[in-house]
Amino acid sequence: MSKRPRRNHSPIFKAKVAIDAIKGEKTLAELAKLHDVHANQIVDWKNQLLERAAGVFGSESSTAAPVVDLKELHAKIGQLALENDFLAGALSKAGMLSVKR
Repeated sequence: MSKRPRRNHSPIFKAKVAIDAIKGEKTLAELAKLHDVHANQIVDWKNQLLERAAGVFGSESSTAAPVVDLKELHAKIGQLALENDFLAGALSKAGMLSVKR
């Protein structure tokens, strides 16, 4: 007996199958035969959908703002300002920058 090659299902397909399972209009055996997947796989996808459904509407963990290191950002701004001033001076000495900002 030859093994079936491993299949990778798209997220859209998984969602469709999981929604069909949640609806409950057909049994797991019918859904498994219809979509050509194992019934245990359908149960897993259904559970994943139910667990992550709250994330669609925004979860509490996503409302927290990311931590920003202001000290690092100010240092980067200072470095870029210094580089701009240096390059502007070098270009004006070379005669390539005639207009001052």
